[in-house]
Amino acid sequence: MEIIAGVIILKDNKILMVKEAKKECKGKWSFPAGHIKKNETIFDCAKRELLEETGCKAELKKTFPIIVHNYDNRNFMIIYFLADFIENNRDYNKNEIQETKWISIDEIKNMKQKEFRSYPIIKSLIENLEMKELYELQVFKNLETI
Repeated sequence: MEIIAGVIILKDNKILMVKEAKKECKGKWSFPAGHIKKNETIFDCAKRELLEETGCKAELKKTFPIIVHNYDNRNFMIIYFLADFIENNRDYNKNEIQETKWISIDEIKNMKQKEFRSYPIIKSLIENLEMKELYELQVFKNLETI
């Protein structure tokens, strides 16, 4: 199973989104996220992916319910965090991301499904956010610190 971590920053009722540049999903909107690297914590992965894809730094505050997703005969465990915006240097990986943009929740809900990399994931995360179905970061227990 592949593990992906991502970040949702909510600021002024808008969410920071990225438009993908990679061939297989070019022009599709998504939330910043990516695969965890060997020996990387899920928290560090989320922050690294956010910085690489948006140039932003953020403080992780809560976690969304874990998403288990099968796509193209591959199994994924996807963990998104809600974070507070800290800073933005506007420098990000242009080979991966075409554009970053703050988009209101209403705009996201009114966009066409084909505009997203994975509409079911986006829809689920927006629903969790609106229903305040979020959890404390302490749900992750690091055995190395016990």
